Amino acid sequence: MTPRLSLTDVQKSFGVTKVLHGVALTVQPGEVHGLLGENGAGKSTLLNILCGVLSSDTGRIEIDGRAVTISSPRDATDAGIAMIHQELQQVPELTVAQNIFLGHALRKGVFVDRARQEAEAKRLLASLDPGIDVTAPVRTLRVAQRQIVEIAKALRANARIIAMDEPTSSLTPAEFEKLLAVIGRLSAQGVSVIYVSHKMDEVFRVCQTATILRDGRLISQVPIPATPVSQVIELMVGRELAKSAHHSFATDRTVLKVSGLSRGRAVQDAGFELHAGEVLGIAGLVGSGRTELMRLIAGVDSADKGVVEVAGAAIAAGPRARIKAGLGLVPEERKRDGIVRHRPVTSNIGLPAMRRFSRLGLIRKGVLKARSEELMKEVNLRPFDVSRPIGSFSGGNQQKAIIGRWLAAGTAIFLFDEPTRGIDVGAKAEIYDLIERLAKEGKAVLFVSSELPEVIRLADRVLVMREGKISATLGPGEITEANIARNAIPSS
Repeated sequence: MTPRLSLTDVQKSFGVTKVLHGVALTVQPGEVHGLLGENGAGKSTLLNILCGVLSSDTGRIEIDGRAVTISSPRDATDAGIAMIHQELQQVPELTVAQNIFLGHALRKGVFVDRARQEAEAKRLLASLDPGIDVTAPVRTLRVAQRQIVEIAKALRANARIIAMDEPTSSLTPAEFEKLLAVIGRLSAQGVSVIYVSHKMDEVFRVCQTATILRDGRLISQVPIPATPVSQVIELMVGRELAKSAHHSFATDRTVLKVSGLSRGRAVQDAGFELHAGEVLGIAGLVGSGRTELMRLIAGVDSADKGVVEVAGAAIAAGPRARIKAGLGLVPEERKRDGIVRHRPVTSNIGLPAMRRFSRLGLIRKGVLKARSEELMKEVNLRPFDVSRPIGSFSGGNQQKAIIGRWLAAGTAIFLFDEPTRGIDVGAKAEIYDLIERLAKEGKAVLFVSSELPEVIRLADRVLVMREGKISATLGPGEITEANIARNAIPSS
């Protein structure tokens, strides 16, 4: 069978740094093909070359046995290649139909033929999700529906190859099942899918084959699911990851107490206690109020009512008062809310505690750099360069820097919203170790996660949220996927 896609000897350098070393990739018609590797392995660079965002230094691209030259995104579209980014490339205020035909409007004379566009959009969505209203603004859709719109846009352009970058990072389990069904229909139609994910359970459900990259080099192409998960992970990281059991360092000393915290219907009368050395998880479906509760506790959003106490004293609203009281938020949207991308690691670490590194209104850069280096050695920042812009680091290393920021500020209560979102398996293990180290040192950790294995791995107790309310508190011996799901899913 002639491969749908064949890449051979793809090399790419940025200055003196070589990021791809003669990489090859072969994808068959209708195949769902995993592209796996740690952050920094070269996956994004390879896809950007395939999609015309970057040009390779050397290499050959063939589609259905024919050599093609791709030097721009337009070339990729013309060759039948589409990319669905983790951060969706849409105009929120435009309708579904307008987004599907963005840049390729159907016209009637000099005017856009809206009726024809909407009819064609309905046709494209009929086999994907006919319930999507093509006249609705994209901003009103759920993330899963917005991804379906991107797939419809790819089909509108007659894409034969669709690359999906972390497509389920913001999806509920039910939405993942719908996406899985859509991918199955695409595969049955002969469309090839390149699937990038750090979630091994997804990879083994979705993909038939996987190409594994490490440090910009092709390591192996393996059959999925015939290859054991442990072997795939070892190929990705170059070492065997030790399986760590949960360790509890929880004490009886209450450091945070939340009483009657409410904001509209998003969070209703939430109350709980968090203890020194405890890792307390918050589980529930997307939209259940998990992130909203975390933002209220951190002071990012204002509550309608309720009290947040630290060490027995009520804390005023607002992030400044909460930071001063020893709370530090590690947000879900790391790039948008957690870092100043173009500033160095040192500047990002010093943000909430700049007074500690200042004298007479002037920043003592040497002191800040020394403290940053000390903290970044503790969290194993890679590459170790605190003067480098934080946006140039992988997601896992950005997360380490944010943790270092709160350590620099003397934070005692860490609030993690999706602590390993978009982080590869190797860095994920390091983040788990860091969270347990914080607990061992007597700090308290409150975290939200959509990954139930992560909740089970880390949490001493779990608060389950449903429709804005805490529906259950699970203690040791009760934290199972079945118990979490039973309390998270609405009864009707």
